[in-house]
Amino acid sequence: MARTPADLVGAQPDPPFEITFDGRRVTAQPGQSVAAALWAAGILAWRTTRVGGRPRGAFCGIGQCFDCLATINEQPNRRACLVPARPGDTITTQKGHGHDRPSVRIV
Repeated sequence: MARTPADLVGAQPDPPFEITFDGRRVTAQPGQSVAAALWAAGILAWRTTRVGGRPRGAFCGIGQCFDCLATINEQPNRRACLVPARPGDTITTQKGHGHDRPSVRIV
């Protein structure tokens, strides 16, 4: 019988929990980033580009690029690969700059 790494170390992980993405319920595991939870649910894009509206999701997965920007709990421009998923988080597709007013400049 194959044993998992959790079995080998006697780990007792916390139970999975739910977050939402654009109103859709998504199951997340303790310790997962928002990007990892979305990927596990088959969601590959959660941002559109500022010019052209092309879909983007995680690219580097280590916080060096900005392809994974998402609006998390109403805060735009969060790097989903770095933000730990928490029970009840609400993630929405970020469009463009992530602000309601296109005149807002991100420095």
